[in-house]
Amino acid sequence: MTAADTSAVPPLAGATQAADDPGARAWIVTGMLVVFMMINFADKAVFGLAADEIRADLGLSATDFGLANSAFFLLFSVAAVVVGLLADRVSLKWLLLVMALLWSVAQVPAALGGGLAVLIGTRVVLGAAEGPAFPVAQQAALSWFPNDRRNLPGALVTLGVTLGVITAAPGLTWVIQNHGWRSALWVVAGVGLVWAAAWFVCGADGRYRDTEAGTAPDAASAPAPGPAPAKSRAWPAYRRVFASRTWIGTTLAYFTSYWCVALMLVWLPSYLKNGLGHSPATAGTLVALPWALGAVVLLGQAALTGWLMRRGVASRWARGRVGAGLLFLGALCFLAVPAADGTAAKTALLIAGCGLGGSFATVAITTVAELAPAARRGGALGTMNAVVTTGGLIAPTLVGRMVDSQGTSGYQNAVVLSAVLLLLGAVVAFVLIDPARDAARTSA
Repeated sequence: MTAADTSAVPPLAGATQAADDPGARAWIVTGMLVVFMMINFADKAVFGLAADEIRADLGLSATDFGLANSAFFLLFSVAAVVVGLLADRVSLKWLLLVMALLWSVAQVPAALGGGLAVLIGTRVVLGAAEGPAFPVAQQAALSWFPNDRRNLPGALVTLGVTLGVITAAPGLTWVIQNHGWRSALWVVAGVGLVWAAAWFVCGADGRYRDTEAGTAPDAASAPAPGPAPAKSRAWPAYRRVFASRTWIGTTLAYFTSYWCVALMLVWLPSYLKNGLGHSPATAGTLVALPWALGAVVLLGQAALTGWLMRRGVASRWARGRVGAGLLFLGALCFLAVPAADGTAAKTALLIAGCGLGGSFATVAITTVAELAPAARRGGALGTMNAVVTTGGLIAPTLVGRMVDSQGTSGYQNAVVLSAVLLLLGAVVAFVLIDPARDAARTSA
């Protein structure tokens, strides 16, 4: 199966739709990809929700637990690069199907039993299977839409991350408290297999996948397929993308945002319980609020960005500086946590900082999709994701050591560190991102 194989798409779909109308099939596929990301992040959230139970069951220190979560990202970045490059040549439908099957099966060993070694081993495999998920899912969704209509589907797929935690947190917390943390692994594995079966039947690649700037292909005038670009020409094209100020600025800013995401996934439930004194049931509810706020922010950002771009505002403002503003606001909320008086105020600021600071993903994906030539988009997105997710490799272990050495104040100090990173991300996003300027150079 090749990237050009779109046999699941009705042959006359593109011919019968208006040039700017993606059609119902595009939204069906996008909806399935939203569910895909919901399951993906529910898988990641299990360990954070069961942190205290896992540590008590296996006798782990905070550093050991952080190490097990960091192991998830050991091959995460490598897999993102490899599959991102592969996504420029292979059907996205089949790549997504294989990923869903692999991460469902990877849950089984830890669900059956074992200690820290099994925990780390399965997290490494799970990370390798999930590493490419977000950029490939975004590429698959955006391949159904022209450039000026990509903000909403991009935001919706990113919203799947939020919905995954919002829907999973209360249910998985109940499973963990009543049936044990290993039972929660069986639940997410089963849901993943159900999605894989549905995607096998309904999934397909979009008609904008192999066109520049989201322009619909014209079957009547399109040239006959030629040989694949020579490998000697591929690297210079990628190098121009990776050396651009926009790719560098987007990647650095997204790294700081992903740091917040890693913090939310692994340590937020423990901070709410052990640092701020909330009960396990209350913490299981509160942990969903940053993701709910993030959902509102994502949709608002997508609407604002799309509105600005349709009115001719340059994408350096509509994407880069809107994104910089989100990171800046998140940093301010985090910086206010130590000075806040009372648990309620600290909790509210923590939730606001996480929701705002962790909402840069759609800006990053759509910016790089605009910047990179169509034939190099998968590699550009995958490599960005690989660099960005090293934040997940570092943050859990670092915060675990802070908690072991500083006690509950380690949680608050970790929040201040995140604020500093977000401020740096806001500055580089504001100064460096300008995809319209750099796209002309990368396509040369």
